[in-house]
Amino acid sequence: MRLLGVGTCAAALAVGLLAAPAHAQGGTDAQALRGAGWALKGTGKDARFRGLAAVSRSTAWVAGTKGTVLRTVDGGRSWRDVSPPGAVAEGLELRDIEAFDARHAVALSIGEGAASRVLRTEDGGATWAESFRNPDPRAFYDCLTFFDSRHGLAVSDPVDGKFRILSTDDGGRNWAVLPSTGMPDALAGEAGFAASGQCLVSAGPRDVWLATGGGAAG
Repeated sequence: MRLLGVGTCAAALAVGLLAAPAHAQGGTDAQALRGAGWALKGTGKDARFRGLAAVSRSTAWVAGTKGTVLRTVDGGRSWRDVSPPGAVAEGLELRDIEAFDARHAVALSIGEGAASRVLRTEDGGATWAESFRNPDPRAFYDCLTFFDSRHGLAVSDPVDGKFRILSTDDGGRNWAVLPSTGMPDALAGEAGFAASGQCLVSAGPRDVWLATGGGAAG
């Protein structure tokens, strides 16, 4: 496994909710820290959820297999199916989702070639638009991250010996492949981990980290 830092711009049938008691907010209540507020909430879906994005105490999104996207706006008490119809019809694997509020979210479908896609919504999942479909059969996009509501990146397994980075500066409406200049050569067998959308993470306006696996160093 390698961690690269860059300073540049079984079925899941329930979702857990941690709601700490009101008196514990901002404190260190021992009972709250032990997770006493966890409760199981059935979703009615047999999808495996791999992507999770919480934007406030009330609003969160989850994404998973079979093109499934769910959203809560009441702190997890109930979940609404807001899945993209096309993704459901094709059974896409939505392994990552980034959300900005209750209306705006970007989801990544993983897979070889055209299976790697980016979908976005501006109306809480009522409608979805496909903003990127991978045209290169050698690429396999694993995960994405956003620095803010406009600037984001997605990463593919190595193409021509280097990890491929996809970039957007308009909230995911348009994407472009970045030059590979400065990207270290991938090790033999090295790849990203597409299971949970956490191989690419960012912090602040400039810093991003890419975690990989499968390569044997030396």
